[in-house]
Amino acid sequence: MTLIDPAPPAILGRTGELDRLGALFASARNGVGGGLAVVGEPGIGKTALLDAAVDRARGIRVLRSDGYEAESAIPYAAVQRLGAPLAEHLGGVPPRQAAALRIAAGIDEGLPPDRFLVGLGLLSLLAAAGEVEPIAWVVDDAHLIDPESLDVLAFVARRLAAERVALLLSSRPDPRVHLVAAGVPALELGGLEPADAVRLLNGSMRGVVDPLLATRIAEETGGNPLALIDLGREFTAEELTESSVARTPVPLGERLEAHYLRQVDAIPPESRRWLLVAAAESTGDGELVRAASERLGVPADAAGPAEYARLVSVRRTIEFRHPLVRSAVYNGVPADDRRRAHEALAAIADERGRAELAVWHSAAAAVGPDDGLAARMEEVADAAGVRGGSLSRARLLTRAADLTTDGPERDLRIIAAAEAAASAGAVSLALEMVARLDDDRLDPVGLGRVLTLRAMLALFVADHDGVVGGSAMMLRAATLFHGRSPELEQRALLRAFDYVLMAEWAAEGVSLPELGRRLADGATVADGPMSVQLRALAAHVLQPYGEAVPLMREAVATIRGFDDAQLLDLGSVGVALTMALWEEQVCVELLERMLSGARDGGVLRVVDSALWLLGLIELVRGDPASSGRYIEQVRELRRAMGYDAEQVVNASHLAWSGAPTEVVAQIADAVLPTGFAGAWTIAMTGLGIRQIADGHYRDAFERFAPLVARNFLQVTYQQLPDFVEAGVRSGHADVVRPSAERLAGFAAESGTPWVRGVAARSHALLADDADAEPRYLEAIGHLKHATAPGDLGRAHLVYGEWLRRMKRRREAREELKTALAIFTRVGAPAFAARARRELEATGEHVPHHLPGDDGAETLTPQEATIARMAAEGQTNAEIGATLFISANTVDYHLRKVFRKLGVTSRKQLAERLGDR
Repeated sequence: MTLIDPAPPAILGRTGELDRLGALFASARNGVGGGLAVVGEPGIGKTALLDAAVDRARGIRVLRSDGYEAESAIPYAAVQRLGAPLAEHLGGVPPRQAAALRIAAGIDEGLPPDRFLVGLGLLSLLAAAGEVEPIAWVVDDAHLIDPESLDVLAFVARRLAAERVALLLSSRPDPRVHLVAAGVPALELGGLEPADAVRLLNGSMRGVVDPLLATRIAEETGGNPLALIDLGREFTAEELTESSVARTPVPLGERLEAHYLRQVDAIPPESRRWLLVAAAESTGDGELVRAASERLGVPADAAGPAEYARLVSVRRTIEFRHPLVRSAVYNGVPADDRRRAHEALAAIADERGRAELAVWHSAAAAVGPDDGLAARMEEVADAAGVRGGSLSRARLLTRAADLTTDGPERDLRIIAAAEAAASAGAVSLALEMVARLDDDRLDPVGLGRVLTLRAMLALFVADHDGVVGGSAMMLRAATLFHGRSPELEQRALLRAFDYVLMAEWAAEGVSLPELGRRLADGATVADGPMSVQLRALAAHVLQPYGEAVPLMREAVATIRGFDDAQLLDLGSVGVALTMALWEEQVCVELLERMLSGARDGGVLRVVDSALWLLGLIELVRGDPASSGRYIEQVRELRRAMGYDAEQVVNASHLAWSGAPTEVVAQIADAVLPTGFAGAWTIAMTGLGIRQIADGHYRDAFERFAPLVARNFLQVTYQQLPDFVEAGVRSGHADVVRPSAERLAGFAAESGTPWVRGVAARSHALLADDADAEPRYLEAIGHLKHATAPGDLGRAHLVYGEWLRRMKRRREAREELKTALAIFTRVGAPAFAARARRELEATGEHVPHHLPGDDGAETLTPQEATIARMAAEGQTNAEIGATLFISANTVDYHLRKVFRKLGVTSRKQLAERLGDR
């Protein structure tokens, strides 16, 4: 057989696929960017398809790269390689994003950037480059690139919209790629159709195969082009026919690998040694392979025969004809030979300062534990963490643990790997690491760290037992940390409080009084911000409200004084404390600061949490329209992260917004098996408020009564005004009077306009007619100075209802009109319908559509969000950073908003939306 294979035939049977890739490139040229993942088995023709698509591309700059196994543990290695040709456009990237790109690339030092901030920076970089010329970014073997780069590329592929950029990824079927690239349009590449497969087979061999046999071969190979080509080159038509007559299976799998090995065996021994080094150095770095081969005594010209046999292509980089060829070369030699190749490569990489690559090759050469190498790998892992590569750090620490002699040091590395994996959101890897540990041999601090991980991971996977037992688990961890690590102890106690809020009344293994005592004790182990927070929380749980208020105010003041980093780290407690103090404006201020800081840092999990909490707070303030805007931002954010945005459902918001109550109840009940009883309570509260709006007061009273009876910290505080209204209107005034007195106590001690307003409204509902009016007016007066529009609207509503009952219809109309306008503005249809009915009962004609329609209902949710931000004065770059899209995409959506609303400037847009 000749050593020179004939040139492969032109690509067959891929017209539709080529058209789809061509359309992707054409759209990018026309300013509509997009991404595509091409997925297929080895040999199915992914690379050939990309080559053909690139050859046909016109008027677009093509950047290409492959994934390399040796870079799989080097964070952002692929992004750095791929982004290097675009460095001239860094000036067009917002400063924070550009800084993240430089830190990720190892050029600058700084706080480790979140991978999504790096992704947004890369999106901005591509958008800037696309302004100069259209860009097609083609990445082959994406399953081999480092996890951070894969995350970033998938993020970019999902967010491309109005950029002159196309991003094309190809990968073998791989669970990791499938998960990370969720939301990226996919092209599943299957085998060739029989007719094309037969043509390819006959075009690749000497002679012509019988048509029936050729069809059978096409079917049994699944139309895999590589298998067909290699069969054609391995066998003559006569040999295949004889094989068929003898009923011997078609020679695939091992026979094909043997075919590659025979080709390798046909080249000289020194060339085979060079080929092994090239196979071991998967990045294809020609200079590194040359130097390592020289170190092994391989002549400089040894590559020639391998290239002549078309096993590899040697240019600036070395490319194997196909990954299966490389696999055959690498696996077809004894393990000792592979180790020697990796040792030589590690030595050269070390000499050239490429520490990550050096330890990767050293690990590949290792046999059994090697504590020195494990220590070096841990150093490289820590360096990866500094660049923001949490997942790469986790994987390197995992390998370091594998290389460590069994004992405490190995356990510590496993724990660190699990913590890094959890930080990166790699739950499966973190769980796998935790499962490798034996609790009985861990020291107290190590066991405490493991318990902390288990509690955190239970939330990730919604494990019922872990969620309801999370607070107790954190208290156990705090006990283990006591006397050994004050900081870890106090953090564990703060998390114990956070976790009990999630499980609420369903929490197991801990009571609120016990939690309060542990929080108080923990406040004494060290001074500092956490100590202040723990004292406040302990007082919140254990002390009378009036005694707790000063301590809670001190903690809130401390939190308000945090810088952004401290706020992201320790600010979550502020939500519970401000709501306990009825300081709704401060609560929103803190959450908006957390949101801003998390967005600036690209910490999308914190962005997600802050947006979700803001959506809930807006419901507590009675503004479902604002809540809906935050929920829509959560959906958009989760689309950016590759999650199913349709699963973003806030049952309480649905209740406020008019969804059928039975649907809301079903959604709420579905939450309980996960253990998140706090979410269930929120949904029940929304349903109770909806029943009040609909006038179903008895149902609302029966819903709120058990919730109030549980008396769960600040969660119950906000339920009291609703319980009072439902009780009064359903004939249970005596039952709810103590709740009104509690509200009065809160008002006296806290004194904020919000609590003073709802307390006065509650007492007005309970008052005799002779005493009610001053209370109603007091409630309205206080609530005008609060930022709780729902409660203000409800104060006008109940006052208007009282005035109508007092036969003061003209005055009643004014109050009811005010209430109706508020409920219409905040998107509370059930309360608006109640106000409308009351107005009509006064003899007022109420048009079905109120004046002031601004046409905003024609906007999509994303357009509405962008329009609102633009109306508030945010720039395109600021809006893009908020929504994790490029400024180009913001501009594209704003132009559509302007057309729909008939405005021509941001000033007009602000005037149109200003009152919403």
